[in-house]
Amino acid sequence: MAQVNIGRMTHHYDGELIVFLIGMRFNRPWRVDKWLPAFLAMPRMLTELSKDPDSGLMGFRLSFSADGPVIVQYWNSREKLYDYASAPSAEHRPAWTAFNKRARKAAGAVGIWHETFQVERAESMYVGMPAIGLAHATETVPVTRNSDRARQRMSGGSTPSAAMPGPS
Repeated sequence: MAQVNIGRMTHHYDGELIVFLIGMRFNRPWRVDKWLPAFLAMPRMLTELSKDPDSGLMGFRLSFSADGPVIVQYWNSREKLYDYASAPSAEHRPAWTAFNKRARKAAGAVGIWHETFQVERAESMYVGMPAIGLAHATETVPVTRNSDRARQRMSGGSTPSAAMPGPS
């Protein structure tokens, strides 16, 4: 079980931040032959990315919505995300090709979606929580007098990143 941080925490990060959401929807849940291979491909991709410190993936979180699984990914570079998606030798490209081939044979059985956000600023708050989400992907730091309010954390100049030194 992850260590719970007592008190109010936020994240610290200086640099490009890309948030990538990806999910799938089981439109025909009984068509396991169509959605299971795509579902099983994602852990292989995340393992591949996590083992490569230069991949650009800083962290991720798996959740389940009413429509199906959703993964929130944090990247330190939009270009690294795009490079991974198109790299012929990486896990993604063959998985995507195989998904499209299966999907054409049973159109609409499973849906795949993604959204990419380039984040200019990010604000976070964690109370009585282990490092999770953005704080887990970057650095968890205590809330200080200069970062006590969301407005302070979101504004330039009094955010934790301005008030505290980053990781060396």
